[in-house]
Amino acid sequence: MRYIEPHAHMVSRVTDDYTAMVTAGCRAVCEPAFWAGFDRSSAQGFHDYFCQLTDYEPRRAAQFGLPHYSWLCLNPKEAENLPLADEVLAMIPSFLDRPNVLGIGEIGLNKNSRNEVAIFERHVDLAVRHGQMILVHTPHLEDKWKGTRLIVDMLKQNRGIDPARVIIDHVEEHTVDVVLEAGFWAGITLYPQSKCTPSRAIDMVEIYGSQHIWLNCACDWGQSDPLAVPKTALEMKRRGHSESAIDRLIYGNPLQFLSQNLKFRLDEIAWEDKRDATQK
Repeated sequence: MRYIEPHAHMVSRVTDDYTAMVTAGCRAVCEPAFWAGFDRSSAQGFHDYFCQLTDYEPRRAAQFGLPHYSWLCLNPKEAENLPLADEVLAMIPSFLDRPNVLGIGEIGLNKNSRNEVAIFERHVDLAVRHGQMILVHTPHLEDKWKGTRLIVDMLKQNRGIDPARVIIDHVEEHTVDVVLEAGFWAGITLYPQSKCTPSRAIDMVEIYGSQHIWLNCACDWGQSDPLAVPKTALEMKRRGHSESAIDRLIYGNPLQFLSQNLKFRLDEIAWEDKRDATQK
């Protein structure tokens, strides 16, 4: 088995998780900026976090032969602090040329507030001006459908947006069709409490097809599983899905989307050599 983990918050995980992911067949991991569990108090805190995502964490992942990529933004939970948001948004362009940065994310909405909407639109404008791909976070639970609808409408109103270069993450049964029908990619997040179980994720793939869908674990400091994607692949195999169909969903699809940024490159031969070295 081989797979790409397109959404994992590895700064909050231990090194054993890297070993487990590589052993399970992970070929690359992508890490969007996210909420730290508390609101950061200064732009300097974001600067240090962006340095961690673009310098330290790629070097930590490389010790296990795993390419590490990142996305940068101000998380929607911190969008209510508008002066801070101004400082962080002004800082982001200076990081976009770093070799592992794939785009702007995970931006989005949390409670669908007016300030969140304003900061989301500014992130989108920033991405358009700098030719960046976008990864979007949709709200949890009762706010999800309204938030997803708002996000899709705002993106469609921006003429600079190419839907093929935008993935809207954390879709569920009542939002996946809204995202796919608008031409965007959809991310299904395998998170035990607030998002999807493997069975629900596979049900959605069986109903809507696998085109323009990826699976991710979004593992962080909460109750989450960095091996959720390969475990879901095993459940797909149990249901009778072919190896090629599984490979397309957990490897081919994220590869197709992420490779739109020329920075994202996987050398399979070199990767095999690195994995062998880490297991000796």
